[in-house]
Parts: sequence; structure tokens; C-alpha cells
Amino acid sequence: MNAARQIGDDTLQRGAGQVPMPHTFTHGTSAQRARWFATGYQAGDMRACDTFSTDDL
Repeated sequence: MNAARQIGDDTLQRGAGQVPMPHTFTHGTSAQRARWFATGYQAGDMRACDTFSTDDL
């Protein structure tokens, strides 16, 4: 879970000394990545974390 949070676009931009700019995000925020990882883990099924099939990221 920590790894998912550490590689969110917002965290990476902050770590580089920048202000996070959501319009440049390509892999999601730390919160989004952690949420979707947890969703798949809890379901025990990778299909549960299919972010391409939802409008609610």
C-alpha cells in the first residue's frame, strides 16, 4: 500500500520540489492508486480494479 502511495503523480511532483499539477497526471494521484490497489486486493480479483471501465476514479 505504501508503494502505491509513493508513486502517485502528486507525490512524485512534490518530491521533485514542484507544485502538483493535476492536468499533467498520467498515472493517478497517490490516493487513487492506493484506493484501486486496495479494491483489487480485497476482492482477490484483478478485474475489480479495472480503472478503464469506470467513470469514478
